[in-house]
Amino acid sequence: MIENTTAAAVKEYAGTIILILDLLGTFVFALSGGVAAVRQRLDIFGVLVIAFAAGNTGGIIRDILIGSTPPAAIVDWRYILVSILAGLSAFFWYSKINKINHRVRILDAAGLALFAVAGAQKALIFGLNPVSAAVLGMTTGIGGGMLRDILLNRIPVVLSSEFYAVAALAGATVVVVCTLLGVDPSYGAFLGAALCFGLRFAAIRYEWHLPKAIRNDADDTQ
Repeated sequence: MIENTTAAAVKEYAGTIILILDLLGTFVFALSGGVAAVRQRLDIFGVLVIAFAAGNTGGIIRDILIGSTPPAAIVDWRYILVSILAGLSAFFWYSKINKINHRVRILDAAGLALFAVAGAQKALIFGLNPVSAAVLGMTTGIGGGMLRDILLNRIPVVLSSEFYAVAALAGATVVVVCTLLGVDPSYGAFLGAALCFGLRFAAIRYEWHLPKAIRNDADDTQ
């Protein structure tokens, strides 16, 4: 009886951490989506749509894949409110936010880290094996950015940028390993998020890139 109570308390504690990480990640990703939408000169409705898509797509994909339906981003008003606030912030204070564009990229890195660890933790709670949980954590991190770029008719940053998906996968893997070792969920989340953010930040600062195929421009004419 005591063991069951303890297990339930740990699960509730982990769930609270996931909710906090989810909402923080939703805001920063929605803000980056809103900024990108304003740059493309979308109207206020378009900005809010892109903000919601960027902030919630990863979480929605995660919840559908693990069977947590309907997804939290749809049934929990807090996700919608956070997305709207971020979108409105981007719309009305774009000029101020745009002046600190580098910091917006840092916010995007923070959102990536938060979603990656939250996705991995939630996947583990729903009984996924370690490998699947790590992959789903990565998917949670990159999903919103991919849909944002697709809706704005851009090549998704995850396919062309520096250590984006790799950073998310690394952070999610740390969460999985810490869970298997019995580390407190909050510590595991902190370590995973720190690694993911650190890799992404370093990639932005030092322009790290994964290898690309070597080709001759003449090949494109053949």
